[in-house]
Amino acid sequence: MLPKQLLIELLQENFKITPDEVSSLGLKAEKQKKDFEQYLLEEKTVDEGELYTKAAIKMDVPFVSLKNQEIKKEILNLVPAPMAQTHSVVAFDKNNTEISLAMLDPQDIQTIEFLRRKTGLTPKVFLTTPSDIKEAIRRYHTDIENDLSIKNLTNNENTETGDLKKVAEELPIINIVNNILEHAVYENASDIHIEPLEKQVEVRYRIDGILHSVMTLPQTVKNGLVARVKVLSNLKIDEHMKPQDGRFKIQVADEKLSFRVSIIPVYDGEKIVMRLLHEGQKALSLEQLGFLPEQKKLVEEAIAKPHGMVLVTGPTGSGKTTTLYSLLGILNQPDVNISTIEDPIEYHVKGINQSQINPQVGFTFASGLRAFLRQDPDIIMVGEIRDAETAEIAIHAAMTGHLVLSTLHTNDAPTTLPRLLDMGIPPFLVAFTTNIIVAQRLVRKNCEYCKKEFKLEKSAINELQKSFGTEKIKKLFLSQNIKLNQDEKDLDTITFYHGEGCHRCNNSGYKGRIGIYEVMDIDKEITKKINERATADVLKEYARSIGMITMLEDGLVKAKQGITTIEEVLRATRD
Repeated sequence: MLPKQLLIELLQENFKITPDEVSSLGLKAEKQKKDFEQYLLEEKTVDEGELYTKAAIKMDVPFVSLKNQEIKKEILNLVPAPMAQTHSVVAFDKNNTEISLAMLDPQDIQTIEFLRRKTGLTPKVFLTTPSDIKEAIRRYHTDIENDLSIKNLTNNENTETGDLKKVAEELPIINIVNNILEHAVYENASDIHIEPLEKQVEVRYRIDGILHSVMTLPQTVKNGLVARVKVLSNLKIDEHMKPQDGRFKIQVADEKLSFRVSIIPVYDGEKIVMRLLHEGQKALSLEQLGFLPEQKKLVEEAIAKPHGMVLVTGPTGSGKTTTLYSLLGILNQPDVNISTIEDPIEYHVKGINQSQINPQVGFTFASGLRAFLRQDPDIIMVGEIRDAETAEIAIHAAMTGHLVLSTLHTNDAPTTLPRLLDMGIPPFLVAFTTNIIVAQRLVRKNCEYCKKEFKLEKSAINELQKSFGTEKIKKLFLSQNIKLNQDEKDLDTITFYHGEGCHRCNNSGYKGRIGIYEVMDIDKEITKKINERATADVLKEYARSIGMITMLEDGLVKAKQGITTIEEVLRATRD
């Protein structure tokens, strides 16, 4: 981070921000317990690249952007990974006499002198941005397979429990596990899969919803890896035939992370799956989640009601829990009592009472919900409505003055209502307690660094033609204030976008994910139709007649805006 005085001077001289505005922004940053510069960049008050370019001029050092630079492994390794991380310094180029260093603090003489002595080269110092340094550090964690200490490990196939403890403490095993965890954090993976095969161990990461094979390790490390993860998670090392669940925490750079661990016996040993959970992660706003303006307005109105149910639906891994946490983030005020019952607790949120179910002692969603009603809550979140008993208690809570947020597994918004009726809930209860239903899927976002315009291929056009004609699509875009050019007359000529692939997105063309939504507001007419036990098709037809757009249509709008691709939308919405 830049020195505060320098930052204030830059804001006033180059960004025309007055001293009063600087003070006001400083107070807001303090209120949110954030560093001043971090706050400015998060709120997009200033552009990071522009800020650091101006800072470089002021500090009289050259500026370098590492965004599209390929850095050779042997040059990167001239600065050891721990030093790169703690001192925010990266080597990106060299010749016979000089080494080029990108730094966040070009006045860190101690680090510069150390690298001069270590490399025997004259350091040429450049200023770069924090995000460029973070991206460059990520590249250190990509070569675990070739670590010699791993290759030298002996096979520990039939070791005793006591020996397994010893194996788990071996330095190479500790390094492998640490590297796998850190690499996953830098790759923004959501899950780590460690899978034993007959002759090797496969490590895969789920990145933006897609599994990628990242490394293959020799079979000799198999038992050591499992033992190490069990030690970290406080699980039984000598239990190999039963599934085990645990949890542990680590810190990578400045970030605290929790890993939720699941270990199950498989044919060739034990398979480990670890879910990454960012501790204290800030809830996303509705815009960041991807709600279009009209949908956002409906959701805000629904959660502003003092009671009733807000239901979020979709398959496993469609981001339902993240949406609920974001709604709780909006509702989390000092004057309300919020209680949640979850399986498991994914994020710990300050100011909210969170409970995790434990069926082994009879603490289920239904029994927990009953207990909650004696805890004087204003808002209740139920992780999932899985059965008629939970549905019934949730609906009664919504009727007796509580706002209830929950999730269900259904394919779209209209089918949620008949699903509740199938559980045996009387239609009038469903009709009068449900405020809104949000159905969702996640799609991968185009990589901002390699996004290009392109025209649709024949297969995508044919698939879209089944659901939409060109006129229908034009009407949809018009309703969402998207203007088409005169030459965009049909699906062949409408411009969409896709990522070409670059090192920032591992040549996938995608980086990050966003939701596509179907928001069904329960008005008086829908209430009447539910009481008449209307089918999902009838409910859908009416909701569409009053302006509801489907997930496919929402995805089309986002594809036209350049946020995602048509292929992603079709993949996510295909039934």
